[in-house]
Amino acid sequence: MNGNGTGEGTGALEGAVVAVAGAAGPAGRATLLRLAEAGATVVGCDANPERLAEAVDAARYAHGGATVTGETVDLLDLDATRDWAKRTEAEFGRIDGLVHLVGGWRGSPTFQETALSDWDALEKLLIRTVQSTSLAFQEALERSDKGRYLLISAAGASKPTAGNAAYSAAKAAAEAWTLALGDAFRKAGGEDGPRTAAAILVVKALVNDAMRAERPNAKFAGFTDVTELAEAIAGVWDEPAPEVNGKRLWLTPQP
Repeated sequence: MNGNGTGEGTGALEGAVVAVAGAAGPAGRATLLRLAEAGATVVGCDANPERLAEAVDAARYAHGGATVTGETVDLLDLDATRDWAKRTEAEFGRIDGLVHLVGGWRGSPTFQETALSDWDALEKLLIRTVQSTSLAFQEALERSDKGRYLLISAAGASKPTAGNAAYSAAKAAAEAWTLALGDAFRKAGGEDGPRTAAAILVVKALVNDAMRAERPNAKFAGFTDVTELAEAIAGVWDEPAPEVNGKRLWLTPQP
């Protein structure tokens, strides 16, 4: 990454306005940095205001000319999420992307030991936040000439394991919801094809430098580094909407 704040970016993201849900985690921090580097105005939200402020400050510091903001939004509240979308479009004049990075994991040693309380938690984190952000941002994204809704998902949604029933089912539901949004974009585009795209980036799992430091002997085989994910996210804007809309973009071998 360059540190001069001028942005060497992809071109497609220069001047774009991109919202990032779940911006305070390692993947969110990497994504804020990459989008700012590409010349985008980045609007992050997260449930943790302290970590969000740190992530926003880091992106601003790395790219001095970039506009990076953050606020705490309850993504389980559709009205609050709609208000966030409206405020963002009113302030910056457009919305060209929503990157959904809200995560969470719960699992069990066996299928029989699955706790339905895990489902209750994951349904909110992994599904309800997708529902809220997609419904809230759909119309603004359709008004953009390069709108993208990006869900980060896991290979387990396509090949669930016994101890990951709740997590895999929640991810699969989030994928289905995102593909339905993609169909709405397809229909809105008519004969010319979609102008806006909803796509799913699929990883096995994510890894970052802190995880490597904690487990220096771990291989993390097949994991995607958060900086690689951020690069892939930015790269979706380089592709024409019809080529990525309604698609699963695999960053790990497909099961």
